[in-house]
Amino acid sequence: MSTVRYGIIGSGMITHSSAKAIQGNDQSEVLTVWDPHEGRRNDLAAKFDIPAVADSAKEILTNPDIDAVYVAVPNKFHASWAIEVLKAGKHCILDKPFALSATEAKKVIAAADKSGKVFALGMNQRFVDSCQKIKTLTEKGIFGEIYHGKAFWRRRVGIPKLQTWFGNKPLAGGGALLDIGVHLLDLCLYTMDNFEPEAVSGVTYTKFGNRGLGEGGWGISDRDKKLKFTVDDFASALIKLKGGQTVTLDATWACHTGNPGMNVELFGTEAGATLYPAEVYRFSDIAEYDIVKDVKADIKYKHCCRFANFTKAVLGEEEVCAKPAQSLAVQKILDAIYKSSQTGKEVRIKK
Repeated sequence: MSTVRYGIIGSGMITHSSAKAIQGNDQSEVLTVWDPHEGRRNDLAAKFDIPAVADSAKEILTNPDIDAVYVAVPNKFHASWAIEVLKAGKHCILDKPFALSATEAKKVIAAADKSGKVFALGMNQRFVDSCQKIKTLTEKGIFGEIYHGKAFWRRRVGIPKLQTWFGNKPLAGGGALLDIGVHLLDLCLYTMDNFEPEAVSGVTYTKFGNRGLGEGGWGISDRDKKLKFTVDDFASALIKLKGGQTVTLDATWACHTGNPGMNVELFGTEAGATLYPAEVYRFSDIAEYDIVKDVKADIKYKHCCRFANFTKAVLGEEEVCAKPAQSLAVQKILDAIYKSSQTGKEVRIKK
């Protein structure tokens, strides 16, 4: 096999950048797409020169020409579709979040292990050039002991399209935490190289979407007035990791802030860093303090693309960057944040 042939299940907004990435790689191509919404699946196929539109998901799963399937559907269906893809003997790359619970996620991992196929979540922030540079420096040990990480994604007005599945708890499972918080949490743990959470304290709030405020520009689903906003638009947590490391996480779709944006900050005994942009902070022998803005470091994934990594994993040229066990650890933390918010207590995470 020299080219990985993809099918896509789903045709929401995220699939447009994904189809572009797959079609833009000389080692992969999209052969077909399916979505229950005929108009959106036809639009996706036409925009990215996808040669066929399937009449059903089963048509993709039983197509012998399809090697891998990208699943990008409402969160409620992530685990079930991933399992169906793996049972059909196809490699599977799944959009985040992993599932609605760690219990569901474990079932997907079991299906992947049984199938022998490649499975991964497409955690795109791991592949950003600046993030890879800091990851390289952490592996070289220049920060000394990294004892704390601060991950945040704050939007003033960034709730996905209201009156769609994004804001409906039965379909989405959660809000800002599962949509954008998961990215920065995963990236922080990956850069710190610690996916062993021990305890979590968290809170979630619903303050804007339920009032019809804070809608951004994301989402192409049709509005449905019956879909009320019942998820979090603000989440904050403290995560304690094995070995004494800690992480703080803030994820907001909408809030009043003078400092919107996203970043991961690392705090080490010998130096600190940010990932957006890649900067390093440390004491200096020739100045009061050294702020390195032009960070020089090799990057592991020069393609800077989750789909290129997954394609190369299918071809046996790379390992998947986002290991399923790591994604399971992230899911356990997300579950614990919601549980802590509900109970008002710290949640201990079992191994």
